[in-house]
Amino acid sequence: MSDQATTDTPTTPPEEKNVTGRGGRYYSKLWFWILIAITAGILLGLLAPGVARNTKWLADTFLQLIKIITGPVIFCTVVVGIASLGNLARAGGLALKALGYFLIATVVALALGLLAANVVQPGAGFSAAPSAADLKQAQSQLSSGTRDSGLVDFITKDLLPSSFVQPFVTNQVLQVLVLAILTACAVSMLAPGLRERVVGTVDVLSKIIFGIIKIIMWVAPLGAFGGMAYTVAVFGGGALGSLAKLMLTFWVTCAIFVFGVLGAVAAWSRFSIFKFIRLIKDELLIIVGTSSSETVLPRLLAKLEAAGASRQTVGVVIPTGYSFNLDGTCIYLTLGALFILQAGGEQIGIGSQIGLLLLMVLTSKGAAGITGAGLVTLAASLQAFGGEFFTPEAVAVGIALIVGIDRVMSEGRALTNCIGNGVATMVIARLQGERDEERFQAVLEDPSLVDEAMSRLARVS
Repeated sequence: MSDQATTDTPTTPPEEKNVTGRGGRYYSKLWFWILIAITAGILLGLLAPGVARNTKWLADTFLQLIKIITGPVIFCTVVVGIASLGNLARAGGLALKALGYFLIATVVALALGLLAANVVQPGAGFSAAPSAADLKQAQSQLSSGTRDSGLVDFITKDLLPSSFVQPFVTNQVLQVLVLAILTACAVSMLAPGLRERVVGTVDVLSKIIFGIIKIIMWVAPLGAFGGMAYTVAVFGGGALGSLAKLMLTFWVTCAIFVFGVLGAVAAWSRFSIFKFIRLIKDELLIIVGTSSSETVLPRLLAKLEAAGASRQTVGVVIPTGYSFNLDGTCIYLTLGALFILQAGGEQIGIGSQIGLLLLMVLTSKGAAGITGAGLVTLAASLQAFGGEFFTPEAVAVGIALIVGIDRVMSEGRALTNCIGNGVATMVIARLQGERDEERFQAVLEDPSLVDEAMSRLARVS
């Protein structure tokens, strides 16, 4: 809670601050070792690509460890966050504000992707043909993305679980969120004494889970090393030259969204986007190595609460945002769709582009922040839109053109998604009157203040 956060503001001994000027010794910080790991991965990928191709299992193992606790940490955080309010009307108001914010952010991100594609024309004059391997992988992505994309299908297959345990087994973030909200509502209707005991029990369980996260995060440098070494070995060197224009357009568009759009939102909410990015640099470095925003979800929950947002706000906004507020994925969808058209020498009118945008407002929801989800969602969106230009054959060739650089673009998607959800949390916390301003401004000036507070969150009282 915000009051507790103010009281528990940790201090760093003066002699420790003198070592680096602020925040303790560099070699004791997670970000330092992740930077070392990323650098080593790049060198291995360039100098020994044959060896580096066999390191992907390190990143996959780290992602698998994170998946073990993603469902439980979302469930516990949401249940405690909503049930501790003791007021369903207040929780409903928070959820409505979050969904309204996400809808606006989604439309802006999709429109920005369309604008960038029309201005830069990254696919114009594209003459390279996809390789046989890329075509084969594209067919696999199309098979994964083949499903109805209507509202009914979204509700029955993406939103509602088939059993209570199934979302935890299959790691379906959106379905876990639905279960957590239902459970929290049921707990909120209990008698006050019983409700407090249930919330206390779930809260203790969440602290144990955060303790597990603290242990797992020390494996993050190995995951970053393996992911970066594999990426450089497979896609580095000049293999990306023919698609550099698309990648550059995408990354620049994401930067404009982060520092322009989100920067303006952050300034309106009285904080600097640059200082906020510095606050979550550990999480962003992990994403760079693993190309997945899912790897930092549990840690982001703890960090934003420690930074001054109330547990209720963090518990509702972050898990919901991971399914409903994928800003980087939205930019990728519209930019990728028009690139495929342009690469085939085709154009569509502004009316059709608006129709495509409206469709992607729906199809972008529920796409988990894991590596490759954006490509599958793009394939499904183009198949659903159909028409004269997005025939199955044209979609297969277009996806094959992008699949080779998707991992590089996946990092941009994941970074933008993470920053977008972090900013949304702190903005909505202020709108709710549940952001400890003194605490938040202090950690923005000195991010090391968050470390001890996060340790307290993981400590079982």
